[in-house]
Amino acid sequence: MLSGNTLAQDGAKTSTVKVTVTNLRNTKGVVRACMTTNPKLFPKCRGEANAYSVTVPAAKTVALRFKDVKPGRYAIALLHDENNNGKADRALMMMPKEGFGFSRDAKVRMGPPKFKSAAFDVTAEDQSQSITMRYML
Repeated sequence: MLSGNTLAQDGAKTSTVKVTVTNLRNTKGVVRACMTTNPKLFPKCRGEANAYSVTVPAAKTVALRFKDVKPGRYAIALLHDENNNGKADRALMMMPKEGFGFSRDAKVRMGPPKFKSAAFDVTAEDQSQSITMRYML
């Protein structure tokens, strides 16, 4: 049996996705992370019962874990919620004032990346990701 893996209710093996988040500009607030298989709900993950979410205190480098992840194609979105108000604050209704990041360090061009740019495959093996936090302002 693979270490760290568990069995889901349907008998499928699950894994843990470990994420190291670097380049936070301060230790204020929290880092909110969501991981989804649904391209239509990425990057917000709102309204998806099957999305995985984690919130951890901000630090210079943050480690977070998504546990009991079923195999599939996923994308991760991060928010450095510096004032811990539960939303991404924006300047002039457009530019993010807080940090953000995406799996595979997907590039941001005139808005968040598409799901396919950030997507990666999860198997029954545990895996690690590294995501760089980015700031516009």
